[in-house]
Amino acid sequence: MKINIIGRKLEVTDKYRDYIQKRLSKLDKFFKDEAEARVVIGPVKDNEYIEASVYAAGMIYRAEAVDVDVLCATDKIVDVIERQIRKNKTRLEKKIKREAFDDLVLLSGNTFTEGEDNSEFKIVKTKKFQLKPMSIEEAILQMNLLGHDFFVFKNHDTEEMNVVYKRKDGNYALIESV
Repeated sequence: MKINIIGRKLEVTDKYRDYIQKRLSKLDKFFKDEAEARVVIGPVKDNEYIEASVYAAGMIYRAEAVDVDVLCATDKIVDVIERQIRKNKTRLEKKIKREAFDDLVLLSGNTFTEGEDNSEFKIVKTKKFQLKPMSIEEAILQMNLLGHDFFVFKNHDTEEMNVVYKRKDGNYALIESV
């Protein structure tokens, strides 16, 4: 696994670098191809902050933790990412099994439907709206006026569909299509 460690207002010592690499390399067993990890560490008030994003097989696994020590926070994020990977793997296995049973025709001529569990991703509402070209600032204002955490809009400059959202730290972020 390629690991990129970035220190924000904190020097990344060899002790931190070695420990983070050792703990994150534990996740290699879940990936067939080469995975990449981006780790950001830094101080937050009287504690240490660590954020890790692992990019593998078209999926992104992300975790963040705040603790008195970077080493303890590292243990927390590795546990969270491992849980995310296991949950995703289980979900995919269930979907594959469910698709195999969908095609199964019983002796009675009926198709097998018992035991299907589609409640995991239940869509309760669908909205349709016209995308109006606007600037990023205008989209943020619109999002705040609506009281939402995110807003989908057509970027006036690029003519592409974008999303702005409010981060946990109170700042804003933009998602652009590639």
